[in-house]
Amino acid sequence: MKILVVFGTRPEAIKLAPIVKVLRDDPENFDVRVCVTAQHREMLDQVLAFFGLVPDFDLNLMRPRQTLFDITAGGLTGLHDVIERFQPDHVIVQGDASSSFVGALAGFYGQAKVSHVEAGLRSGDKQAPYPEEVNRKLISHMADYHFPPTEQARSNLAAEGITENVWVVGNTVIDALHIGLELIAEGLDDQFGEHFAFLSPDRRMVLITAHRRESFGKPVEDMGDAIKELASRFRDVDFLYPVHPNPNVKEPMERKLGNQENVHLTPPLEYPALIWTMSRAHLVLTDSGGIQEEAPALGKPVLVMRDVTERVEGIEAGTAKLVGTQREVITSEVTTLLTDPEAYARMAQAVNPYGDGTASIQIRDVLRESL
Repeated sequence: MKILVVFGTRPEAIKLAPIVKVLRDDPENFDVRVCVTAQHREMLDQVLAFFGLVPDFDLNLMRPRQTLFDITAGGLTGLHDVIERFQPDHVIVQGDASSSFVGALAGFYGQAKVSHVEAGLRSGDKQAPYPEEVNRKLISHMADYHFPPTEQARSNLAAEGITENVWVVGNTVIDALHIGLELIAEGLDDQFGEHFAFLSPDRRMVLITAHRRESFGKPVEDMGDAIKELASRFRDVDFLYPVHPNPNVKEPMERKLGNQENVHLTPPLEYPALIWTMSRAHLVLTDSGGIQEEAPALGKPVLVMRDVTERVEGIEAGTAKLVGTQREVITSEVTTLLTDPEAYARMAQAVNPYGDGTASIQIRDVLRESL
């Protein structure tokens, strides 16, 4: 089977790297090529290097001030040439980025089978997350094979009439997390300890990530105010915030938090550094989708700074909690976890609903059976 794996952002690369690995470990059955759109260039390249992935095709789409129109049009045109050259039997995409949507559409146009990894996530609001909610719904109705991470995601697909060729496999982000921590233990642990020497092992640390497009404006301002208040209230806690370079996030966060002694603003962390810091965090405050799945696998409570999430399983299991973007709610919920050991333990000890790290192997086995 000739398989083309298409992705363009860091989260896609993380979640597809384990699949590329297990498929390439079976060359008798699979001829695997990787195409990156490079919708995100630098952050994507960091993940490729960490996992030892060298793209066979690189569309190199990233441009200053690029728009969704640019990504979609450029990706589709570039993938037309790739599909003409490689003639894949099967195209694999992950999640809901614009590169995922374009990859699925190109595969469909090229009359290849399309597999959708992490299928079935739904928030119920096409504006949140934007444009991801619409992207993933459209991908589902083009895909031939669906790999939802949970039973809830399977139910979401069934509600849209998608019931054939659906396999619940868990989330490949857990596979990637296990692989990543093993690679770190083999040679990077001491290096990260030195790099983050400003984080005392005797102090608790809150890891923060926030970058979603729908939060630009007042929500970002409110998040910044909440973090500032928490840092002032809890002087014995470190707040580590790798700030996204988008000026809609970077400017207000640097303005509000730049002078807080126990708030450490850094550039975005490479994936290995991110999971290293996550493994050492006391709790995580985030609007990221992937982190909602990764942190619970490490026993870290997650407070989600969004009004809705497509990852409801973590909410229902108690590993994550929606806190929105309002200052008062964020400060109240973080304060509870920093001051109430029982509340903390309930979240930290909840069972992670996103799988056991074998999703990639399960996907490979399904594709083998389709040969």
